[in-house]
Amino acid sequence: MVTSVWNEVYVEEKIRNHPRVESILNKVQKAPVYIESFDEIWGRSKKAYLQKRDTLNLFLAQKQGQLLKLAPDAYGSAGEPHYYFIHAYNCIYECQYCYLQGYFNTPDIVLFINHEEIIQEMEKALLSHPGRVWFHAGEFSDSLALTHLTGELELYHEFCQKYPEAIIELRTKSVNIRELEKLPPLPNFIVSFSLSPDEMARRVDLKTPSTQGRLKAMDKLNQLGFKIAAHFDPIIYEDQFKSRYQELLVQMNNLKINEKLAYLSLGVVRFTKDVYRDAERNYPDSVIHSGPMVKSFDGKVRYHRPMRMWIMSTIKELAIQAKVKPESIYLCMEDDA
Repeated sequence: MVTSVWNEVYVEEKIRNHPRVESILNKVQKAPVYIESFDEIWGRSKKAYLQKRDTLNLFLAQKQGQLLKLAPDAYGSAGEPHYYFIHAYNCIYECQYCYLQGYFNTPDIVLFINHEEIIQEMEKALLSHPGRVWFHAGEFSDSLALTHLTGELELYHEFCQKYPEAIIELRTKSVNIRELEKLPPLPNFIVSFSLSPDEMARRVDLKTPSTQGRLKAMDKLNQLGFKIAAHFDPIIYEDQFKSRYQELLVQMNNLKINEKLAYLSLGVVRFTKDVYRDAERNYPDSVIHSGPMVKSFDGKVRYHRPMRMWIMSTIKELAIQAKVKPESIYLCMEDDA
């Protein structure tokens, strides 16, 4: 697990006495700087993404405005509404393809502490939809990497106990599962891991736990009875992609992970135009630039459609051969054409 040494810790004055703030400050053990509002400093002036290697600040704040966002139709498995909830901004990891490098003006971390209000918004979403509703954590920050500091997982776990029609997915690359291990497994509380073959993860998933470490965490959660899922996303083309994904799937199958997967999503590497320019500038020699990229149906930059469909159909076939249920596999952020 990556741990970060915070250069400064900023706390909004209005939450200085909040028990969750006090708990986090006791754990980081750094004297805070109290401010009126986090966005009077955070992102106010442009801070280079790669500056996170040298200085990284932590902000504790109360999220204002939209706490829950409706996800695009192709974000998850089709046929049911998907939302993502905003519990934090930015990530301690440094994946070369991460869209956050061009999304905010700063890589500094913000942890929001008003989880009860987020859950209230989730309850409202449940009332507006008949049937199952999905809620995803991990869109703007890894969902597990800092949970030893934040301590909010129990609240979302209780939400799933109360509302069996709600499904929460924790999307992660972290092996920080200590808080999860304190909770009983639930059928609607899913932990999903983004996975790449070992060699690709070493090259592009900087500062993250290794693929083997993630598989070990998946295996442990699987044995404890948690529902687990996997994302092969983003898939980055290179000459040996087929054999390397085949090896990854064999490793997963040997751990009896594949037959237990709630789902497996497949998606190729993709960028908005602006983020692609940032990635080229930050990582000019990266393998992510080796494939032919074009502007796609949704305005994103990615491989042309025949190439990406071939890549994903190849990996889907390998997954089925490795005992992943065909009906559990879906393509992420692709149109239906």
